Amino acid sequence: MTTSSETTVGSTPLVRLDRVFPPDAVPVFAKLEMLNVGGSVKDRTAHYMVEQAVRSGRITAGSHLVESSSGNLAIALAMIARQRGLRFTAVVDPNIAPANLRLIEAYGGQIDRVEEKDEEGGYLHTRVRRVKHLAGTIPGAVWLNQYANPDNWRAHYDGIGTEILREMPAEPSHVVAAVSTCGTLMGLARRLRERWPRIEVVAVDMEGSVIFGAPGGRRDIPGIGASRVPEQLSESEVDGVIYATDWEAALGCRRLVDNQGILAGGSSGAVVAAIGKLIPQLPRGSRIVTLLPDRGERYLDTVHDRSWPEPERRLTRSFADSYHRVAKRRPDAARPAAA
Repeated sequence: MTTSSETTVGSTPLVRLDRVFPPDAVPVFAKLEMLNVGGSVKDRTAHYMVEQAVRSGRITAGSHLVESSSGNLAIALAMIARQRGLRFTAVVDPNIAPANLRLIEAYGGQIDRVEEKDEEGGYLHTRVRRVKHLAGTIPGAVWLNQYANPDNWRAHYDGIGTEILREMPAEPSHVVAAVSTCGTLMGLARRLRERWPRIEVVAVDMEGSVIFGAPGGRRDIPGIGASRVPEQLSESEVDGVIYATDWEAALGCRRLVDNQGILAGGSSGAVVAAIGKLIPQLPRGSRIVTLLPDRGERYLDTVHDRSWPEPERRLTRSFADSYHRVAKRRPDAARPAAA
């Protein structure tokens, strides 16, 4: 998906994770979203939202972009703002990876960092309140609002969803994706179900996230989970959610690099952990398609540090304790068609 003369976003490789998940059990295919120019799937979101806002006249030459982000969307917006000669302020929190913070600043983005936790024990409510304040006080401020902007999910409906339809060698029985704003998951669910109406849509969330009604709590991996329910989420389009702990996400990252040679971020590790729990529950003939959202170089001091997290945080959960059914569908809904 080409979105400007300066940058090409999308057309990322679809690879078999055959060294992590033996294909004779359940083959797993993954889009390598860390190979987008800004290093994450959020490049698709940012470029699409900006392009639509420019076309509608909402963004002009004097605009000052303001957005709440755990890191990757802010990097993408900082890059776009630099290309277009716009100003950009990222509202972040203490969980942001230090490398992501430096990347935003390297692109010329300004940092506004909140320190106060919100009522759910996270920072998202606090960040959003701060963005609303800035949007009302900065001249020319434009808040694209990744949490409620329908161009978020449309970016993935038109982008990664369409690419998967073209590239998958056979019908997948499940699509598994990490959630934060839920734009990626919703775009994928809507696009893939047009072609494969029986596909099972499985969200991957972090323990401590409230998106699907679980109690809020401590989460140390940025870019996955939330302390509020995103406006993008339509629960009726999601079949189930699998939770991962920070430790399971770290183990997933290490399993991915040790076996597949892919250095990915914490949300990718959570996806690997969730798929590892899911596969033993699936019938033969199942196929999974997923995406690895971002690069691992930015998390060398967390998930790729073998001493992280502290011992008391090294918790694992069984599938039974991790899985929550969301929507009710026919029992045969997840059976794949013959190849």
